[in-house]
Amino acid sequence: MRKNFMDRFIDSIEWVAAFFVGVVALNTFTAVFMRKFFSVTIPDYYNFGQFLLGILIFWGIAATSYRGTHITVDLVWANASPRYQRWIDIFATLVLLFVVTVQTYTLVDKVIDTRNSHIVTMDLGVPVWPFFLVSWLGDVSAVLLIAIRTYRLIFHPEDIHDAKIKTAE
Repeated sequence: MRKNFMDRFIDSIEWVAAFFVGVVALNTFTAVFMRKFFSVTIPDYYNFGQFLLGILIFWGIAATSYRGTHITVDLVWANASPRYQRWIDIFATLVLLFVVTVQTYTLVDKVIDTRNSHIVTMDLGVPVWPFFLVSWLGDVSAVLLIAIRTYRLIFHPEDIHDAKIKTAE
C-alpha cells in the first residue's frame, strides 16, 4: 500500500519517538557499564538521563496519541454500536486535542524561561534549554497528530489505522 504524505509524516514522528527510546537505553547502559566495569562515572549522565526521559515522554505522547493503541478501559465505548463508538472517539479526541494544545501553549513559557535563565548542567555546563525545546517539539508533534486524527475521524474514518478491539459481550 502506497503511503500518502500524512502517513509518512505520522511514521516519521513515531520513528523520532523510537530513536529517543534507543538514546535513553544507550545512556543508561553506558553509564551502568562504565560504573560497573571501570568505576568511572560519566559527567552529567544523570541529568542527561532525566532530560532525555522528558523528551521521550513527550515524543511518546505524540506517537501514542495518533494510533489509539495505548491502554484504555472503556465499558461504555465497548458496549456502544459502531456509530456511537465513532462519536465517542471524536469527542474524546477533541478533548485530548484541547488539553494537549493548552499544555503545549503553557510549556513554551517554560522553554523560554529556561533559556533566559541560562540554566546549565552541573558537571559540563551544558545549557538545559535545548532539551526543553526538543521536549516541547514533541508536544507540538502530539498536537499535530491529534489534529490529523480528529480530521480523519470526522471526514475520513477509513484512514484511521486503530487496532481492532472486540466489543464487550
